[in-house]
Amino acid sequence: MKLYSDKALAKILDKEIFHQISDVADQQGVECYVVGGYVRDIFLERPSDDIDVVVVGSGIEVAKGLKQLLGKRAHLSVFRNFGTAQVKYHDMEVEFVGARKESYSHDSRKPIVEDGTLEDDQNRRDFTINAMAICLNKSRFGELVDPFNGIADLEDGIIATPLDPEVTFSDDPLRMMRCIRFATQLNFQIESETFDALQRMAERIKIVSGERIEVEFNKIMMAAHPSIGLEYLQRSGLLNIILPELSALDIVEKRDGKAHKNNFYHTLEVLENVVRTQSCPASTLWLRWGALLHDIGKTRSKRWEPGVGWTFHNHNIIGAKMVPGIFRRLKLPMGAEMKYVQKLVDLHMRPQVIADSEVTDSAVRRLLNDAGDDIDDLMTLCEADITSKNEVRKKMFLENFRMVREKLVDLQEKDYKRLLQPVIDGNEIMEMFHLKPSREVGVLKQYLKDAVLDNRVVNEREPLMQLLLEKAKQMGLVS
Repeated sequence: MKLYSDKALAKILDKEIFHQISDVADQQGVECYVVGGYVRDIFLERPSDDIDVVVVGSGIEVAKGLKQLLGKRAHLSVFRNFGTAQVKYHDMEVEFVGARKESYSHDSRKPIVEDGTLEDDQNRRDFTINAMAICLNKSRFGELVDPFNGIADLEDGIIATPLDPEVTFSDDPLRMMRCIRFATQLNFQIESETFDALQRMAERIKIVSGERIEVEFNKIMMAAHPSIGLEYLQRSGLLNIILPELSALDIVEKRDGKAHKNNFYHTLEVLENVVRTQSCPASTLWLRWGALLHDIGKTRSKRWEPGVGWTFHNHNIIGAKMVPGIFRRLKLPMGAEMKYVQKLVDLHMRPQVIADSEVTDSAVRRLLNDAGDDIDDLMTLCEADITSKNEVRKKMFLENFRMVREKLVDLQEKDYKRLLQPVIDGNEIMEMFHLKPSREVGVLKQYLKDAVLDNRVVNEREPLMQLLLEKAKQMGLVS
């Protein structure tokens, strides 16, 4: 990895805002450093507008001084309970905090905070690559303070903790998720002692709130290669605590010489396939979740059938029923996002079943009716699910999926979304036969819907009414 030279580093720090902070710090007679992610990203050549500044003294007073210097163009927010302040200026946000040292109790992530030195502040940082600081005082402007050799870890692509990793993770167990998240986003390796500590301290993640875990997990999911982080989560033992239903897929059973595939690593492959096909990654978190959970029901549905082998009948239905519980436990949104993922899990076998036999108009109409506006995402997931190493079989499935897509386009062009719902609805059925909401109403509605989907009748009032009356007579609702 090519890192910035001192000259290039000085050029980046030549931003006016840094010199303005320098002026205020020198005027107040305090040491001032830009720290953490902004420094890391300078060397990684990653853009960043969020700047963290540590002051050996009062960060709030330096923030106030900067606000006064910048005038009305800047907005100041002070958080006295945390000893921090934020200055927003154009498209930049600068966070100020006083240097501090921290100590923790065993059952809480909330530290006991005291004023400290720059050394104390760097000691409390999570990883060596986030513990670097650059001085902003004029006498040492641009000087890198790197006590844990974070530069070398950046060059080697290593995630390591500044101090004993077991203590680091015990103090704040969320750092275990952050460790894996950084390794995933940066495509770095986790240093061996740090990873060993992850495995030993995995149980500590239980004191972290679901909301905080969700944030880090979703950042892993949105990485360029989320499978890196998911494999680290599995190997460390964290996944078995956070998402045991997924972890349980990491098994291969063999009987009478027949083994099923490892459905955990199959899931990672499907997820990577989905990521590769997405044109707008920022909007595809929930499609990725659909890929992650699509086979979640296989552990509960797995059966050995003599003469057949391993089967996973109805794993899609079982998996769809598991989705709400998983979302609730992980503090994921329980509204449209959850229902979308549940739909993908429920329907992900349907296109494959259609493609595995004759691609009929009736089957495709039913698929379009059930998938609705999510049909394209469903097809993307199903195509990603073809991970067979048998190239002939893989080619056959993908060709059949192409035929399914062509029929879907044809149906959509004919506005079947409008035509698929019978023109006679449940309210009219109840009024005609003097019924209250009941099983009979559901049977009649489904009968009309099946007739339309199977193209046995045009979706018009007169022919549908004739069918409805015939069915009602069979059910004894009219004489």
